[in-house]
Amino acid sequence: MSLFGAIDISGSGLSAERLRMDVTAENLANAQSTRGADGQPYRRKEVVLREAGGSFDGALTAAMGPGAKSGAPAGGVEVVAIAEDTAPNRMIYDPGHPDADAEGYVSMPNVDPVTEMVDLIAASRAYEANVTAMQTAKSMFTKTLDILR
Repeated sequence: MSLFGAIDISGSGLSAERLRMDVTAENLANAQSTRGADGQPYRRKEVVLREAGGSFDGALTAAMGPGAKSGAPAGGVEVVAIAEDTAPNRMIYDPGHPDADAEGYVSMPNVDPVTEMVDLIAASRAYEANVTAMQTAKSMFTKTLDILR
């Protein structure tokens, strides 16, 4: 791993968690949107992530092996897609609503505010963990430079 590999990994995590928070905020903002640009109710969105730069096991083996390279790919996380949740929409009986069908039911978005708040807290904690990891790496680099003086 290069000198700045830990910072690159934490940076990719920070970007991914910020995107998760943005998507969660969008879901919460549209929790009552019964009609979008396509005329359908809003669909909950989820961020799909995967590890970047190979597996942890592969990186550890490469770092511990006799020919370990300091410039090996850093890893981290990358966003694969922002996918729509396939859960069915909630049906609410409200015959006075402008989007009600012939029987008086309104198709509401499949967004659960409690689930969204839990996702927001999880993303916030992961963001904080990445900030802590980045600060720790910075501190280690600073102490290494102090030793070399």
